Amino acid sequence: MTYTIAITGKGGTGKTAIAAMLIKYLVERDAGVVLAVDADPDANLAEVLGVEVENTLGNIREFMLEEVGNLPPDTNKQSLFQAKLYEVIEEFKGYDLLVMGRPDGPGCYCYVNNLLRGIMDKVMRNYEFVVIDSAAGLEHMSRRVIRDIDALIVVTDASRRGIRTAERIRELASSLSLNVRRLYLVLNKVRDESRAELERVASELSLDILGCVPFDEHIAMLDLLGKPMENMEDGSVAFRQVREMAEKLNLTGKRSTTA
Repeated sequence: MTYTIAITGKGGTGKTAIAAMLIKYLVERDAGVVLAVDADPDANLAEVLGVEVENTLGNIREFMLEEVGNLPPDTNKQSLFQAKLYEVIEEFKGYDLLVMGRPDGPGCYCYVNNLLRGIMDKVMRNYEFVVIDSAAGLEHMSRRVIRDIDALIVVTDASRRGIRTAERIRELASSLSLNVRRLYLVLNKVRDESRAELERVASELSLDILGCVPFDEHIAMLDLLGKPMENMEDGSVAFRQVREMAEKLNLTGKRSTTA
């Protein structure tokens, strides 16, 4: 049974770093077959993971949009799209990676998004864990391209405004009737002197805090230098907290034994 985690948050909050650390945890624990999905149009997950990808789902969208009128009438367009999709899923050590790419461009994408919905359901069933680095606007979820989220994690910086953003994302998810089983808040880059106040504000808004990730100078330097998470120190305080978060979510073993 697939366990799907979607991670969202404003730019600069560190959501991609949190996603990469969760993937790192799952791979190191050999928790199961993992699919990482970069659903943020800004597409930084591959860089943070220290890998390169050549093609994105956006390339397939363009192909289908351009070629749909030229295909023979008896062409099974869903099968063609599915075959193309598997071509852009890159295999790396311990996980596969799918970069969604930019959804915008000339023309209407309704047709290819309709094809993609059913295909993504089939693809994701092949994995025990799916970790999605999503944009703050929940674009792919609002189009129902990605559905059935077990844990929606909203990453915020250490500010009252950031926590309010999490509240708005919760309202958006509710208004769109998305199938989100649990929504969690992760306070990121938190310093000791501000933690109690941030937790108080989150409590007032009835936001379930999954974890408070402390500010980590080493991770900040990796980000500044553009180095991947694989260069993270074993004693990273941030990664230690992410491990605790993963254990709270029960991401500690094969889904066949923990589901």
